[in-house]
Amino acid sequence: MFKTFYEDIDAVFQRDPAVRSKLEVVVCYPGFHALQLHRMSHKLWQLKMYFIARFVSQLGRFLTGIEIHPGAKIGRGFFIDHGMGVVIGETAEIGDNCTLYHGVTLGGTSWAKEKRHPTLGDNVVIGSGAKVLGPFLVGSGSKIGSNSVVVKEVPENATVVGIPGKIVSSIKQQQQQQQRPDLEHGQLPDPQAQTINSLTDKVKKLEQQLSEMCNQQQVLQQQVSDLGVLTDGGNDASVN
Repeated sequence: MFKTFYEDIDAVFQRDPAVRSKLEVVVCYPGFHALQLHRMSHKLWQLKMYFIARFVSQLGRFLTGIEIHPGAKIGRGFFIDHGMGVVIGETAEIGDNCTLYHGVTLGGTSWAKEKRHPTLGDNVVIGSGAKVLGPFLVGSGSKIGSNSVVVKEVPENATVVGIPGKIVSSIKQQQQQQQRPDLEHGQLPDPQAQTINSLTDKVKKLEQQLSEMCNQQQVLQQQVSDLGVLTDGGNDASVN
């Protein structure tokens, strides 16, 4: 228990440059508070003390603004930054060294009493406001951009953005060469901007082609006009 407690503190030091001391983490970090209360409520849930487990969970929600169902399974080194509005469902499973930002939802898409929430592999980063909905796997090392809505499986080391979420990169991350998780979720590709830029380039090319065609048409018209003048001049000379 104490080993896990200190690992949770170390996770904050690894992923938040604003932290100054361990005391600050223990006293001032709602994500850390929510996680510790969840570990307690999850243990009670495993002992089938469901009401007390839910009470502890609701206490954590009241104090931190983070709702984690006591049935959810969370690995080591988990970090919730800021945390307000985070929701983690009953059958969600989270691997080691994962990071969630505020407003993230790990939700379900079914009322059936079965596996209905996502499973996160290790070293997954989910940006603020993202929604991951359904009983599928988000592969280890993946990143999900802010405000994305993901409703289908994500392979390992992939980057997903958009609504609905689309894979924009599946290149193996440099994270394996680093000892710290990759938090550059703000440096993700923007497929919508890329599409708009592509359309803008095509419109420019079409405008250029249209301009060239108009110029060619004017030249042809001038040539036809000149040819007509020459023909009329020849007819007048023959009459005379």
